[in-house]
Amino acid sequence: MNWNGCEMLRTFLPSVVRYSEEDDACVYVADNGSTDASVQMLREEFPSVRLILLEQNYGFAEGYNRALSQLEAEYVVLLNSDVEVSEHWLRPLTDYMNVHPEVAGCQPKVRSWRNRDRFEYAGAAGGYIDRYGYPFCRGRILNKVERDEGQYDDIAPIFWATGAALFIRLKDYREAGGLDARFFAHMEEIDLCWRLRARGRMLVCVPKSVVWHVGGATLKKENPRKTFLNFRNNLLMLYKNLPEKELTPVMRVRTVLDYVASLSFLLKGQWSNAHAVWQARKEFKQMRASYLEVRKENLEKTCQATIAERTSYSLLLRFYLFRKHSFAE
Repeated sequence: MNWNGCEMLRTFLPSVVRYSEEDDACVYVADNGSTDASVQMLREEFPSVRLILLEQNYGFAEGYNRALSQLEAEYVVLLNSDVEVSEHWLRPLTDYMNVHPEVAGCQPKVRSWRNRDRFEYAGAAGGYIDRYGYPFCRGRILNKVERDEGQYDDIAPIFWATGAALFIRLKDYREAGGLDARFFAHMEEIDLCWRLRARGRMLVCVPKSVVWHVGGATLKKENPRKTFLNFRNNLLMLYKNLPEKELTPVMRVRTVLDYVASLSFLLKGQWSNAHAVWQARKEFKQMRASYLEVRKENLEKTCQATIAERTSYSLLLRFYLFRKHSFAE
């Protein structure tokens, strides 16, 4: 998926083309209505790459939905434009999925492109989530990112696979309803994975496959727009997917935690981020009623209310009070 990322494509697409086409994969670039020279550059410099041209910027979620509606394949990979891949990176993923039909999707091990011996924040060696909706990874707890020393090189079941490099059965993607277009960007892959897990499908990390991700290339970590989308979409995701008995108690705690987060931003002098949290909660309340039927459908299709990779404890409590800063801890 690309939006005004001409130079980024020049940097990262060569490895994708080289190491994907040698394993007989077709490489597509879905362009989200770019206004830079992306499309012209792709046609001139990457003639083997197939283009899917969308007329406007639909965002990460709807952009992928529209692009994948034009494809027919057993497997597809949702790959960010700031990802460098390794030789034969697709083989371990394909080989595992071929013999595990119960698995809907998987991800490679994701290292940082800037610090190549460390895990990358948004994916690492597979994603999990705590009781109150806080995502974390094997290799990354909140803002603590570990060095990759082979400690998570086993194939493991996960709650969510990163949208930066999501290998998924197209049939599962479509049956689960794809990415939520109203999210626009951020949290949409975790929401999709929650639906898949609740419906009995599995997700894993296959660390034998390795990629390097820049991360934060579209919106920097401290960007208020990113803060808004993360908080709003996380609340929507909880509302859509929480079992009925958990909805009220979890959302009450989240209200407190969100206002603590906004206070933390204020104490750091980040007024715009504090305001983004308030706006996120306001918009969540405005949108909640429109998600009532979506929530009803999700609960009706749920066959696995208790998901092992969603913890029963608070990640924040363990991190700040008990000083547990690594996944192993």
